[in-house]
Amino acid sequence: MEHENRLGPVIGITAGELVASYGVWKEAASLVPSDYIRSIVGSGGIPVVLSPVAGIAEALIERIDGLMLTGGVDVDAALFGAERHPKAQKPDQVRDRFEIALLDAAVARGLPVLAICRGIHVLNVRRGGTLHQHLPDVVANDEHMPAPGAYGQHRVRIDPASRLSAVIGRSEEAVPTHHHQAVDRIGEGLAASAWADDGIVEALEDPALPFLIAVQWHPEVGDDPSLFDGLIAAAERAGVLGRA
Repeated sequence: MEHENRLGPVIGITAGELVASYGVWKEAASLVPSDYIRSIVGSGGIPVVLSPVAGIAEALIERIDGLMLTGGVDVDAALFGAERHPKAQKPDQVRDRFEIALLDAAVARGLPVLAICRGIHVLNVRRGGTLHQHLPDVVANDEHMPAPGAYGQHRVRIDPASRLSAVIGRSEEAVPTHHHQAVDRIGEGLAASAWADDGIVEALEDPALPFLIAVQWHPEVGDDPSLFDGLIAAAERAGVLGRA
């Protein structure tokens, strides 16, 4: 017997503009790793890739049910009043402005937001926080980025009283990781909800909002779908409330 497919909430997934090559062609393209898309589909959502285009963030937010800020290039250090570290990547200022505008519009409309890796940096900087620009300057280990082009794994301790813990269902998790920047001073209205063993903040949330969760790790390449399940469930709840 075939089961009827239920169309779930529409989740906007942010993309970066990079040069892509196929055959003899090399062109600018809006790209997002497919693991993000598969994770949303696997949890029952409808993924829509959001290209970084100026001036359309609010219109896009009106057409989606939830937002996911994805990983990518380092956030512009000028946004938190610092000079760019020699090891930091050249920023994508168009993407920075676009994702900040999306985040503002999503919060204003009451949409759930899940921010991953770069996404936690965008959120923290938007709230007035700062970043460690190169973790090897801060911690005496390489567990956050063990090898170029490969994910490592380390343990995170999760605040059992946090919304993150309620979504994941436990207070400890082994997570896939690859990053060289991290949260330093925490932005206004945000609370840390997970930490690595070396003390680096691994998750933030806004306790005043129904679902604004940001993680430093990469759940899209892991085996635990709970964060994506939580985002979809929150988008469904927000949709019901919006129609009430």
